[in-house]
Amino acid sequence: MIAIEIMSKHLLALVILLSMVLNGSSIIADAQSGKVNADLIIVGGTIVTMDNTRRVIENGAIAISRGRIVAVGPSAEIQKGYFARETIDAGNRVIIPGLINGHTHIPMTLFRGLADDLDLQEWLTKYIFPAEAKNVTEEFVRAGTRLGLAEMIRGGTTTYCDMYYFEDAIAEETSKAGVRGVLGETVIDFPVADNKSNAEAMAYVEKFVKRWQGNELIVPAIAPHAPYTVSEEHLKAVRAFSDRTGAPIVTHISETKREVDDSIKAKKSSPIDYLEGIGFLNERVIAAHVVWPTAAEIETLRKLKVGVVHNPQSNMKLAAGVAPVPKMLAEGVRVGLGTDGAASNNDLNMWEEMDTAAKLHKVFSGDPKVISAQEAFEMATIRSAQALHLDREIGSLEVGKRADIVIIERDDLHQIPLYNLYSDLVYATKASDVLSVVINGKIVMRDRKLLTLDEAAIKESARTFREKVLKSLQPTSPSN
Repeated sequence: MIAIEIMSKHLLALVILLSMVLNGSSIIADAQSGKVNADLIIVGGTIVTMDNTRRVIENGAIAISRGRIVAVGPSAEIQKGYFARETIDAGNRVIIPGLINGHTHIPMTLFRGLADDLDLQEWLTKYIFPAEAKNVTEEFVRAGTRLGLAEMIRGGTTTYCDMYYFEDAIAEETSKAGVRGVLGETVIDFPVADNKSNAEAMAYVEKFVKRWQGNELIVPAIAPHAPYTVSEEHLKAVRAFSDRTGAPIVTHISETKREVDDSIKAKKSSPIDYLEGIGFLNERVIAAHVVWPTAAEIETLRKLKVGVVHNPQSNMKLAAGVAPVPKMLAEGVRVGLGTDGAASNNDLNMWEEMDTAAKLHKVFSGDPKVISAQEAFEMATIRSAQALHLDREIGSLEVGKRADIVIIERDDLHQIPLYNLYSDLVYATKASDVLSVVINGKIVMRDRKLLTLDEAAIKESARTFREKVLKSLQPTSPSN
């Protein structure tokens, strides 16, 4: 069986290489050595593959060509069969799949710490919506996006799912930074920064999706904010748009108990039952939060293959509740992990989300075995990929998948001694331990130096916007 498995992996690698050659790739075999030319080889580290068998390879290596992984295995085997223009020595370090942040509002990094310690409705209606109305422009969005992208790269996040305004500008900044994104343009039933009506929003989405579909890094999506801010008619139009274009749908569902109670009062059904009843839910939906589903609704989410994104720190901070993640996982729902926006978290740190997810559900359930370290790490990698419906492309280090790879130091004081790798990754490793990041086969951070973003300029721009935001929120003096 082992020999057959090895042969099948080599055969798949050869098929990929042949395809690349036929498509004009520069991959060639060296006539003298017989080795295959790859773009990049990462060698010498402990590889946490997150494949179906959760294989861990000590002293492993990964060969990359045209943005995809063409070989994964022991260093000696990979170095024997491949050579590359560039090599990263990951000796004595850990190599993991890029982390996947399943839910963000990335420009809201510029609102970080603006309005804390409030419940969701007060936070939204009295602070965030007014602050957005006075400050959000395309320039604001670009500056906040660059800040968030730099933070995520530094923390080893290679893919994120976003919902905000001026999403076309967010896509441009994300692409320039070399980061992968499922990016949803917001549809909401009141005037916002980029579109003043539903008709304008739908026209924007049409152009946005058409422009970015098929891009190697950007997956364009449509993002109806929530069932309490988008009418039934407009939600049905969103579903029809998704059916026609294949675009994912990003939304918030059942975030608070109040949302559920208000829905039952107004619509005679909870948000999930309501959305199922109008034919909205399907396998392209990515639902953030889902804190208050019933057992029957969990089965609905599983049956319809809805992706769910758990945001433990944001939910805790806004006192939204504790999502029944252990039950959803046990029932086979596609559950990933996200940070939410930095205005309600207050960072984009997936290492903290993993640690929190594991510990929160232990204390809430009274069972220390609930959400193991390995399950928490799965929720930030392969399970997040499943929640975003991208697990055929990302989430694990396997031949044929996109080369989204993170290299982590394992020799800091807080990581010593090492007994269990998953325990070390979830409970001890910090964002500051991320050393190098590769996305789509390209190095975007090496030895903690950002290569696609100007960190100094990003910080200066963010501080400038802080002054603008503070000034905008000052009460105006009555005229004489």
